[in-house]
Amino acid sequence: MAKKSSVNEENLVIVESPAKAKTIEKFLGGNFLVKSSYGHIRDLAKKDFGIDIANKFTPNYVVSDDKKDVVKELKQITKNVKTVWLASDEDREGEAIAWHLYDELGLTPDNTKRIVFHEITKPAILNAVENPREINQDLVNAQQARRVLDRLVGFELSPVLWKKVKPSLSAGRVQSVTVRMIVEREREIFAFKPESSYRVTAVFNYTDKDGNVSELKSELNKRFATLEDTKLFLKKCEGASFNVADVTKKPLKKSPAAPFTTSTLQQEASRKLGFSVGQTMSVAQKLYEAGKITYMRTDSVNLSDTAVNMASDQITGTMGEEYLKIRKYTTKSKGAQEAHEAIRPAYMDKPTVSGPQQEQKLYDLIYKRTIASQMSDAQLEKTTIVIKTDKVKEHFVTTGEVVKFDGFLKVYIQSSDDGEGEEKEDSGLLPPIEIGEELLYNNIEARERWSQKPARYTEASLVKRLEDAGIGRPSTYAPTISTVQNRGYVIKEEREGVERNYQYLLLNDEGLLMEERTEITGAERNKLFPTDVGMVVNDFLMKHFPNIVSYDFTAKVEAEFDEISLGKIVWNESIESFYKDFHDQVEDTLENAERSNGERILGEDPKTGKPVSVKVGRYGPMAQLGESVDDNEVEKPKFASLQKGQHLETITLDQAIRLFDLPRDLGLYEEKKVVVGIGRFGPYVRHDGKFVSLKKGIDDPLYVELDRAIELIEEKRKADREKFIKGFDEDPEIQILNGRWGPYISYLKKNYKIPKDTDPTTLSFDDCQKLIKDGGKKAAPKKKAAAKKTTAKKAPAKKTATKKPAAKKKAAAKK
Repeated sequence: MAKKSSVNEENLVIVESPAKAKTIEKFLGGNFLVKSSYGHIRDLAKKDFGIDIANKFTPNYVVSDDKKDVVKELKQITKNVKTVWLASDEDREGEAIAWHLYDELGLTPDNTKRIVFHEITKPAILNAVENPREINQDLVNAQQARRVLDRLVGFELSPVLWKKVKPSLSAGRVQSVTVRMIVEREREIFAFKPESSYRVTAVFNYTDKDGNVSELKSELNKRFATLEDTKLFLKKCEGASFNVADVTKKPLKKSPAAPFTTSTLQQEASRKLGFSVGQTMSVAQKLYEAGKITYMRTDSVNLSDTAVNMASDQITGTMGEEYLKIRKYTTKSKGAQEAHEAIRPAYMDKPTVSGPQQEQKLYDLIYKRTIASQMSDAQLEKTTIVIKTDKVKEHFVTTGEVVKFDGFLKVYIQSSDDGEGEEKEDSGLLPPIEIGEELLYNNIEARERWSQKPARYTEASLVKRLEDAGIGRPSTYAPTISTVQNRGYVIKEEREGVERNYQYLLLNDEGLLMEERTEITGAERNKLFPTDVGMVVNDFLMKHFPNIVSYDFTAKVEAEFDEISLGKIVWNESIESFYKDFHDQVEDTLENAERSNGERILGEDPKTGKPVSVKVGRYGPMAQLGESVDDNEVEKPKFASLQKGQHLETITLDQAIRLFDLPRDLGLYEEKKVVVGIGRFGPYVRHDGKFVSLKKGIDDPLYVELDRAIELIEEKRKADREKFIKGFDEDPEIQILNGRWGPYISYLKKNYKIPKDTDPTTLSFDDCQKLIKDGGKKAAPKKKAAAKKTTAKKAPAKKTATKKPAAKKKAAAKK
């Protein structure tokens, strides 16, 4: 360390992440040493909230345990350099990191310079060094206000929940509002009553002047409420002659979307790539640190003149002048704070990048969106054909869109909230048909359809909802959504649909046919569901702290942070105006509020006459049979955990009573009991001391019978037989088995890899012992080791490098 700092004793640059440090050091040259702080070095102390409430809410910061060595090293280096350049990110968090470094390292205005950049390119870095500034204390204060307020709310509300709801719960200013959004959407779904109607479509045959026959698909302009009305309509159409009543053509144009902000990137990466919000930010962080894209936490849709010029050159050079249209976008999101650019490629002449597939995919998305934003409108033509018959008053409508000039669609098609592409393909081309022409129907069909319940949130649609409500900022969306899931208030999962019958009617040459058909409906993929605990906590907060979980309050606080960052409001005065009333609320709730566990009385058990209820217990949602009694009473109530997909608010009396049947004794197999139940790993069948999992979405532990259980037992036995490859008399604990990713050695409950080019059946006992001793690693051939001595020498450095991703994660997760 001393050696390196003496070589670079002129300048020390401190950035947030080690990956960024490596890139920047290459740009700055020999008299600059670049080091990383690995994100924040200090946080509020745990004792007394880490806040001196009586002294104007003064924060008490301490160096985090995992940053003590980092701070020690930086202090040592700063003694030997002339200038320290604080180069943390250009947002509130980054400004706060710079200020904490300045304060903790004992720096002075004479030896410190603050530099900012929003892309890691050589021109941007050199420009930042040529134009340093001072630390912006207003931005620091805005971050301090957020941190202090969130600590006060979290540390005071959480103990209330422990006492009044359930131990180990937590609350937070933004997380609790986010949970409220998800809970309210779920209750809309609970209350939703689907209504059926009948959608009528037809396929007409059209014969042109040359005798060519083409098909024309069309939909009726209304839906029928009842089966009888639908049948009556189809009966009237039987044998009817149809003709073209109207043909209209209308030009349409579509404009490209603005370049990406943090929010829109998270949404589009979810729809197009299936990325979670956290995954998007992690991949974007790596692209930014490698100098491939601009800063990924931004509210701005603006592009610099340099970026626009680079995009223009790329568009005209590869597609032609007619595809270029220079555009300036303005930010519309509430309280947009970040002043830098939209997310874009650092170099617009690079359509692709190397690296992991996830990085390539996200870069491709960013590149195409940025290029498309500076391209011409797409020119389309929409044709509408109206088809009528004298036998009914309703009419059929056919529409088609034809792309006349693709414009920006040549590069990029934006996705809609349901994940479908907005643009139709050229298959919308319709035949050259004229008014008055006669059409014959091939068939007319009607299907029973139902109104759609409100859609549950995906991570992407939740981000959009938060942004629209002015809640949170670019740096908070991903950690907030992760937090509500980690706390157990929300789960993201897939749920299989249920079978539903519907009526189907078909009119063709054979007459009117009717039948009942079956379909699967209600399947959910990667949707956010509130847990019962989340719903109970939300109800408690809504009752006792309605102001804290108010959308208006949360948005107002965000707006105040923005005012603080502009120097218009004194940060601790803002906290003070909130805290007194809030603290009084906490004290009053602790003293006077009743315990809340979401209890719901369902009715009486017909067999015993005892009451049946559901509530959140110590270990989660459960059903209770009987009333709580004193310890002296002989008969205590029975308890049973709710199954996956069951809710306190929707479970019925019959469903709850069935839960007490578990575990169920199904009978005997091979003269041994077969029992079905639910354990910590889900529903199971137990037989002869062995457990077999029930098939997810197929087997219900409440209804599975002995024959099915035996089938599952035999399936497991067969899989176990196929799993076993080889054993050894010398030590029965050593086994060669077949696994999910191929053969492996099992020994004392640990698994060891077998080299891919090795036939597992040829391994001897000694071979297995050697692989176990080596940890399952394949030894490198001697020839290669001799030929590549330099590679062998570098191995230790590789080992050290494996520790760095953890540090990267800390830097990426600074908020």
